[in-house]
Amino acid sequence: MLVFVPSTETLSEEASKRLLSPFGLPFAVERIALTIDDACAAANSIGYPVVVKVSGDTIAHKTERGLVRLRLADEEAVRNACNDLLGRVTAADGQVSFLVAQMVSGNREFIAGVITDPQFGRMAVLGVGGVLAEAIDDVALSPLPLKERDALSMMKSLRHQKMLGEFRGEAALDARSVLSVLNGLSAACDANPDIYSIDINPLIVTASGELVAVDALVELHKVRSSTKSFEDQHPVARSNRHFDALFNPNGVVIVGASSHPGKFGFVSLHNLLANEYKGSIFATNLQGEEVLGVQTLKSLDDLPTGSADLAFFCTPAAANEDLLRQCSEKGISSVFISSAGYRESGEAGEHAEQGLVSLANSLDILIAGPNGQGVVSTPRSLCCQIVAPYPPSGGISVASQSGNFVSSFLNYSRQTGVGIARAVSAGNAAQVRVEDYLDWYTTDDSTRVGLAYIEHVSNGDRLKSAMTKMSERKPLVVVKGGATTAGSKAASSHTGALASDDKVFDGVCRATGAIRVDDIERAFDVAASFSTQPLPRGNRVVVLTTVGGWGVVTADAIARDGVLDLVDLPDDLMAQLGDLLPPRWSRNNPIDCAGGETRDTIPQIMDIVTGHDQVDAVIFLGIGIQSNQARLMREGSFYPDFGLERIVQYHNRQDERYAIAAHEASQKYLKPVLIATELAVADPSNPGPATVRDTGRLCYASGSRAAYALAQMVKYSNYRASVS
Repeated sequence: MLVFVPSTETLSEEASKRLLSPFGLPFAVERIALTIDDACAAANSIGYPVVVKVSGDTIAHKTERGLVRLRLADEEAVRNACNDLLGRVTAADGQVSFLVAQMVSGNREFIAGVITDPQFGRMAVLGVGGVLAEAIDDVALSPLPLKERDALSMMKSLRHQKMLGEFRGEAALDARSVLSVLNGLSAACDANPDIYSIDINPLIVTASGELVAVDALVELHKVRSSTKSFEDQHPVARSNRHFDALFNPNGVVIVGASSHPGKFGFVSLHNLLANEYKGSIFATNLQGEEVLGVQTLKSLDDLPTGSADLAFFCTPAAANEDLLRQCSEKGISSVFISSAGYRESGEAGEHAEQGLVSLANSLDILIAGPNGQGVVSTPRSLCCQIVAPYPPSGGISVASQSGNFVSSFLNYSRQTGVGIARAVSAGNAAQVRVEDYLDWYTTDDSTRVGLAYIEHVSNGDRLKSAMTKMSERKPLVVVKGGATTAGSKAASSHTGALASDDKVFDGVCRATGAIRVDDIERAFDVAASFSTQPLPRGNRVVVLTTVGGWGVVTADAIARDGVLDLVDLPDDLMAQLGDLLPPRWSRNNPIDCAGGETRDTIPQIMDIVTGHDQVDAVIFLGIGIQSNQARLMREGSFYPDFGLERIVQYHNRQDERYAIAAHEASQKYLKPVLIATELAVADPSNPGPATVRDTGRLCYASGSRAAYALAQMVKYSNYRASVS
């Protein structure tokens, strides 16, 4: 592990370029001149027009200080510029020289470089550059060392994509030129571990599409090599035995059970019993009361040795160290501590937490928490937590630094019917952190997708490793809270000023294959999609709708995101659809069925479209409309007469058929078929969304949300293809 220490040296532009040139950075032709006559001679040698700058060890932002002159057309212009520039030099600048360079012209400028983040280390930077770089704020980052897929991903993630294509008569930006620059930066950092930041701005795109670098700034910090890894300094039990005890315990003991229904000691025991946990259940209570039919023990000393492998503490912090020792004597491998009063409460609490971790490490006990809400494990019917709810069983596994967001994800699970496998509130994460849970989820057969909420990164290397390991095998959806301005800014560089914590974390997610989502609701949508839909093979999507407006809005969402391709309908598919739909159908994608939903039309179209070899996924809009009318008929004063009972039954059956047809087409062709309607929220009992839930899939609340989730699946599918 490299550790930077606060001893900074900022190299001059000349020295910076000298350090970087051996690594293939495409610098413009230039000369260093100590006198005005030398500068004129250098300009004559290079050929006009030229640029003249003042260069010195203490000079960083030359443009801001007016120490650059551009487009000098002859020797007289160079001589005048040098005299003017000397008048702007101050005594504080020390010894200076002139840097005379080829004048490079182009309509586009980019910025590239390296920053050092305090948690994730050195990161490559690529963005839109020039004097307005910070105002435009279009930049992508990726951890070093850099892989080719990371560099390409950085290019694709820039917002101003039109600047990468043909532009004002100039050729498209040569991707090989960008890769060469980024690879050169990575190689320079490999060879020079004391590089703290690199700033190359601008990188000018020539008319031929190649990059030329006309400025560079390198900042060096001394580094020392840490002799201990993070794990050496913070030893923690991470064996499968410990995590099995936490998520698949054979016996649980609630320590500090209470007969008062308002206390955590009552609620945790209630939740364990009410959700039919299959293992042995014990509880302790100082008075030895019977609680919820369980005869409690007065002390852990009375617990039969080996009868429980998980303990859940609802006890004051001051009692917990003695309780840990008793747990060790009774063969308990893992402890969840809901108790507060630790690091979150101040300095004394922080010392108590450190002592708790040290003791647990010495006893070979895994502790989750403290100050956490609990753990859920549906394969064991385990609801060992101080709050509701308990979710249906499924394939999503949650690890969160916020207990509230664990509850949010579980609530969404209950609402949608898309189930949870494991869920844990990390609390203060004194010993076991989110990354440790992700490591275990990676090998857990019950976990199909990971879902994490992260606010604070305590060790970037560990988190990055866990995210990579999981993404290479299973999808990982991440929500990051607390995005603020980076503490990693290198004050003297544009790249440092552009590198916010948020962009750093974006870069880490792209490099590791994790899917970052900005809000909790959409994060659950995406995780549920991975859990219930096949992974798409490509980005070609068809929107199938029973009415036009929903399809238009969804198509707009697809176009804005730029990930999915609203594919042009092939001629053979057009012909097949024309045989099934009324003449007024849209004859385009989105496919507007134009009211042609007879008994078998939608199921047939669903099968035909999904099965076509030029379609990778389908979004279906309009389910529930007929059942919505059926509900109004059923609630009106005319029901069941006038044939209403029969038509109500017919409408309900049709929406049920659509949901089943989508499910069957997806299974048959192993392609995602996503169904969306606001009725999923507005009237979840409607037979349309209700049947979607019955098939085990998510019914999305809008076409836009379905399109967003599908786009994230495509991104992950592309990542998996790049690492396979």
